[in-house]
Amino acid sequence: MGHNRVVESAIVALPEAEIWSWAEQALGSPVVSMGRPLGNLSRVVGARLTDGRGVVVKVRAWEPRLTACAAVQTRLMRAGFPCPALIAGPQELAGWAVSAEEARFGGEQLAPDGTAALYAGLLAELISLAPSVDDVPGLEPSPPWVGWDHRGSRLWPGLDDLGRDLNELRGPKWVDDAADAARSLLLDLPLPSIVGHGDFESQNMRWKSWMPYVVHDWDSVVAQPEPAIVGAAAAVWPAAGAPDQAASFAQTGEFIAAYCSVGGKVWTSMERNAAWAAGVWVRAFNAKKDAASGGGPQLHLLATDIEDRRSQMNQRS
Repeated sequence: MGHNRVVESAIVALPEAEIWSWAEQALGSPVVSMGRPLGNLSRVVGARLTDGRGVVVKVRAWEPRLTACAAVQTRLMRAGFPCPALIAGPQELAGWAVSAEEARFGGEQLAPDGTAALYAGLLAELISLAPSVDDVPGLEPSPPWVGWDHRGSRLWPGLDDLGRDLNELRGPKWVDDAADAARSLLLDLPLPSIVGHGDFESQNMRWKSWMPYVVHDWDSVVAQPEPAIVGAAAAVWPAAGAPDQAASFAQTGEFIAAYCSVGGKVWTSMERNAAWAAGVWVRAFNAKKDAASGGGPQLHLLATDIEDRRSQMNQRS
């Protein structure tokens, strides 16, 4: 997951010297050591400052929504949620967004077996502590993998996170049909938007002694109805970074049930259907991306259970 211009472009377009000059000015201390650049669609570099602080500097394509995302991150950190403290930025620099946050290294990823309730509970805590949509205007557009709410007239958002227009690729028809059905259901959902995390995958979280230690990727904050946020998370939460990872049909259902149980919620059939629809959208998006590349594991994974997932979008009480 990520944003619309790839990290390789950021490395070419924004030289090292310019990045660290910004960091020194913004942080008030020179950099004495740097780690190896990491990240998929953002450049993420750990560094040590002369005053002893450990920081992480991020470079990615500038989007106005990043300012609102940063406000959510800061509000959640101050409320005690386990996210890194934002120290500087995001600031636009030659068309790129640069920011620095405290280094929160360490912790471990949890295996998916038997842990759906832990992940669902973490999402429930995040949502309960997040500010209201009215307090953080400007979160639109949603990242494309959860961008069923885009304002365009075509099925897919204008660009995927690799800068491609998926609308230009014909088929697979079953993927497009599934995404279209999910989007139609979600666009008709008469529920208010709340603030949540739009890339709630295991790879973005670390734990210590079964307790959440840190949640990353705050550029993926969204403002969408609660079932949509939960359903998207439910469809991808076990993904630990490999291209062939996602939630099974059973794991998706387990996550949705656990989320409702943790919060003492009794969802209507409309809300349950919407959660499954949001999961279908994000998985169809990933499958469509694979199709654009000639095939791949996400396309194969969705083909194995798409009918089961679609059936859950149309359940009656």
